[in-house]
Amino acid sequence: MNDRDLSRIYDAHAPGLFRYLAAFTKAEPDARDLLQELFIKLARQQRIEVRSEKAFLYKLAHNLAIDWLRHLKATRDLEERLSAELTGGSQPAPDPDALLLAQRFAEAMGKLPDEQRTIVQLKLGEGLTFEEIAEAQGIPLNTAASRYRYGLDKLRTLLRPIYEELQ
Repeated sequence: MNDRDLSRIYDAHAPGLFRYLAAFTKAEPDARDLLQELFIKLARQQRIEVRSEKAFLYKLAHNLAIDWLRHLKATRDLEERLSAELTGGSQPAPDPDALLLAQRFAEAMGKLPDEQRTIVQLKLGEGLTFEEIAEAQGIPLNTAASRYRYGLDKLRTLLRPIYEELQ
């Protein structure tokens, strides 16, 4: 891929891809690392011949994020086992200031199954169509739409207490 094409793709899609990856990683440095890895992979390709460039990029980002999550889970599991052995299983207390609305939404998003969370993020956060989401995820169009609907229903249920509290 030539530098001009890579630059065009970066300018057009990097902000949205970064937000999508940040939803997975919940940490800006990790999202930046994954975005860099994505563009390194693109730079190494000769050509990209796809129906939807945007869907292709989000599928690539999704696959990188899933690989990253698997690695993170394995690392955390090991750390937890080691910590439990060293401390007898005690855990640090949660941060008492974690009561902001944005944090509640992030918590609710975190409670969604991965399939629903990623589709809600792609639809609401990145503005992809169901067709683009279906292509990016490699799933049927109706599956993308139903996962989105189920995800929104679960978010409404999870966020209803905070909504009622604010009324």
